[in-house]
Amino acid sequence: MVNDKKQVRVWCDGCYDIMHFGHANQLRQAKAMGDYLIVGVHTDEEVRRNKGPPVLTEQERYKMVRSVKWVDEVVEGSPYTTELETMEKYGAEFCVHGDDITLSADGTDTYQIVKDAGKYKECKRTQGVSTTDLVGRMLLMTRANNLSQSSDTGLPSQDEFVSPYTKACNLLQTNSKITQFSSPSNEPKPGDKIVYTAGAFDLLHPGLVDFLEAAKKEGSYLIVGLYEDDVVNEYKGSQYPVQILQERVLSVLANRHVNEVLIGAPYPLTEEVLDHFKIDVVVQGMVHEGDHDSDHYAVARQRGIFKEIDSGNCLKTEDLVMRIIRNRKLFMDRNRQKQIKELNNINRMAKKEKSTDCDSALIPLL
Repeated sequence: MVNDKKQVRVWCDGCYDIMHFGHANQLRQAKAMGDYLIVGVHTDEEVRRNKGPPVLTEQERYKMVRSVKWVDEVVEGSPYTTELETMEKYGAEFCVHGDDITLSADGTDTYQIVKDAGKYKECKRTQGVSTTDLVGRMLLMTRANNLSQSSDTGLPSQDEFVSPYTKACNLLQTNSKITQFSSPSNEPKPGDKIVYTAGAFDLLHPGLVDFLEAAKKEGSYLIVGLYEDDVVNEYKGSQYPVQILQERVLSVLANRHVNEVLIGAPYPLTEEVLDHFKIDVVVQGMVHEGDHDSDHYAVARQRGIFKEIDSGNCLKTEDLVMRIIRNRKLFMDRNRQKQIKELNNINRMAKKEKSTDCDSALIPLL
């Protein structure tokens, strides 16, 4: 029987700067609303004009969005304000965004056009993470990679009113969230060549994405071991990891090249891991992050299954941190301006709602 069901094409767009699990979760929810997910990504110029300087370049951001397993197509250089013409060009029936608000440079809702046209759907915003918060965490680091004496991140202090769209809160990890991010039928198939690698995978960035792609090419099933926070802290320094283990797990699970994640992987690698997962090859990149005192892949070398691979990308997590630090004032201003726009909009909406309530309370004279 021929399946003539129409394919539902869904549109999302955004900056997707410092791609995190909140972005991935929005894309996961959007894909679940249809069959084919198209994601528009704004240029550096558009981001600068409406939001402030991006940390990643547009080419890096395009790469990051393409690496998310729920994304079917990326549209480079999409307009900052979502346009019906753009959606129609790619055959998208509706647009999906989180239940926060995105504002243009003049403070208007960038999704108002599609909302008015009835082509807008909302998904739940992921609590516990935002690009603004991650930038704030990195602003606390100095050029010497120690905690700064100043705690100024461009965000209001705890006793000030903070925008609910931006404020950080503790990530409450649940089994269901990990299940949502995991791929169905995740067991390796007979004949699969199983590849293993391990690390911090902190602030998943283009360098790590290129490495994961290269690692997957060494076999057909990729397992990524993620070290506990105290292990990363030991070999990378007191200010790392920037993201806690639970955050890093979700980011890596969202990557299209990864089949399985070993949470709290042993450091160094053990015989038990190699035997339990029937690992055929253990890979390490040419770019090493942190100071490893010993060969943590010694057992793989002894078995003759260790391989060092070159992804062609030397970007490291420390490089992202340095981009923030070198432009500290720019990013502090960016955080503050984002807060001001969001708070002004919240106040405006509150006044509008109050005015509506007052109008509805009036009793007409008979």
